[in-house]
Amino acid sequence: MAITQAIANSFKQELLGGEHDFDSGADVFKLALYTSDATLNSSTTSYTSTNEVAASGQYAAGGGTLTGQTTALSSGVAYVDFADLSFTGVTLTARGALIYNTSATNTLAAVAILNFGGDKTATSGTFTIQFPDANDTQAIIRIGN
Repeated sequence: MAITQAIANSFKQELLGGEHDFDSGADVFKLALYTSDATLNSSTTSYTSTNEVAASGQYAAGGGTLTGQTTALSSGVAYVDFADLSFTGVTLTARGALIYNTSATNTLAAVAILNFGGDKTATSGTFTIQFPDANDTQAIIRIGN
């Protein structure tokens, strides 16, 4: 089993069909955490609870809602950024995550798969997803030429 960092192939096609709205805030995006037993990759099409980390503290099935999203264009690259996401009072170990769209037209549609590069653990503490800088070379979701 493996988690491979990628933009979901289905998301790429849905984006061209106008099915995801990062800019106006009309769509709601969430992030779910997964154990090393999960299989997530560019072929992932939607949220799954299979091998999601167990509920603990502030973390519940389905993960947390991403907020503060902004979009921008720089050097021919469009990108989106989110505010960092923290789950408090948790005891969990996660290997990766799935960003997905929960809006009515995109129910649970996969957007991006994140691989943490190894198991990350919090014990009776805070587990934080810190997104990279919002720019054309580092933002978590980028579309360029």
